Amino acid sequence: MKSIDEDIKSKRFQPVYLLYGEEAYLKKQYSRKLKQALSKEDDTMNVSVYEGKNIHPGEIIDLAETLPFFAEHRLIMLENSAVFKNASEDLADYMKHIADTTCFVFVEDEVDKRSKMYKAVKNAGRVVEFKRQTEDVLTRWILGRLGREQKKITKPVLQMFLEKTGNDMENIDKELEKLFCYTLGREVISAEDVEAVCVVQTTNRIFEMVNKLAEKKQKQALELYYDLLALKEPPMRILFLIARQFQNLLLVKDLKRQGYDDKFISSKVKIPEFAVRKHYAQAGGFTMGQLKEAVEDCVQMEEDVKTGNLSDRLAVELLIVKYSRK
Repeated sequence: MKSIDEDIKSKRFQPVYLLYGEEAYLKKQYSRKLKQALSKEDDTMNVSVYEGKNIHPGEIIDLAETLPFFAEHRLIMLENSAVFKNASEDLADYMKHIADTTCFVFVEDEVDKRSKMYKAVKNAGRVVEFKRQTEDVLTRWILGRLGREQKKITKPVLQMFLEKTGNDMENIDKELEKLFCYTLGREVISAEDVEAVCVVQTTNRIFEMVNKLAEKKQKQALELYYDLLALKEPPMRILFLIARQFQNLLLVKDLKRQGYDDKFISSKVKIPEFAVRKHYAQAGGFTMGQLKEAVEDCVQMEEDVKTGNLSDRLAVELLIVKYSRK
């Protein structure tokens, strides 16, 4: 990220940029920064934007070879083009010979680092991965946003807020805007404010459901499941999230047992550091054997649904009943 900021500040741009990773908010921010730096507002003649997989490399190359019209750069932006996962020989070869007046900006969710296109872009320009941010970074960012709005929040309320929103910056940004509107005219954001306006993410509901399984509270676990169905969450997605939660619990429990600290576990399991403690507490409701069995059961349930032996809704119900049984 710093490298892009430096390019913009010095006005010494690379011929091609690849912005990829799971943190969508930062990718949008930096693609917008590059667009603003490389083109004038509302310049439709020298800026071309492509979205999706249906791109034609020949057309892109022809466009890249066209001189900009009364501008310093021709900017070609491609989002989720899949050229870093599929064979894109012509485009990869062209990355070695990009016209001096042309700049490419690729914005992708996933890339294959073994692909010819990835290697070509890495050699020709700048590749930046946008990962989920750590708890410390998110905290500093949120406090900065609060400061600009002249708002204050206590540490426990901030942690409660993060537990509701998760570590997706786009979602955090959206929930912060709601809080700012809700607390208009007030300086301090309270726990009651967070409870009143912040939406609990599906993954948090899954966490709570698994909590109920650990506590052997079958009725509450099933109620949470039916709430998710009422919110139009597909049963197979719920099954996937339950499986992922059991896998995370297994990893956290195993790494804790080996003596690793929360920071290491956070980076290994890819969950915020504050969530490690909650996961470890939840894992205490299960033995290692039960967690391994739960992961295997989730895989089997998925297989049973795909082969038509069980309906998707019933598969999740059976899983909940089994692991909430006293």
